[in-house]
Amino acid sequence: MDLKICTICQKPKAKLHCGICKEPICKNCTQFVDENYFSFCKEIAADLVFSTYCGTCFNLTVEPAIANYDRMLQNAREVSLFYKDQGKETRRMSRVEKPVVVENCLDRDELILRLAFRAVEEGFNALVDVDLVS
Repeated sequence: MDLKICTICQKPKAKLHCGICKEPICKNCTQFVDENYFSFCKEIAADLVFSTYCGTCFNLTVEPAIANYDRMLQNAREVSLFYKDQGKETRRMSRVEKPVVVENCLDRDELILRLAFRAVEEGFNALVDVDLVS
């Protein structure tokens, strides 16, 4: 019987693998991340699609990405929102960028937050001419 030794605690009970370095790790030493944690991102980095990480990979790769994602999500909650019928307030705002489309959301609030997150990803702080269609 092949016993895998955990790379962190050196005990022969490793049943999981780190998503990045593929080293065997036991459940007690594993850092778990929900597989849908980065769901608001337009594109998720290849290292962030896994759900199990060793402590080293988590500290070096995942933890900074989580901090950045949480900061962007907080900034998305502060994005200004102007609907399509508010042309009077937005008539002097530039409309050079291509429209952003988000599909398949559960509710209106999630849709607005996803749109705002996309705006933050692109470096903007406002959404202009928002038109929500179900």
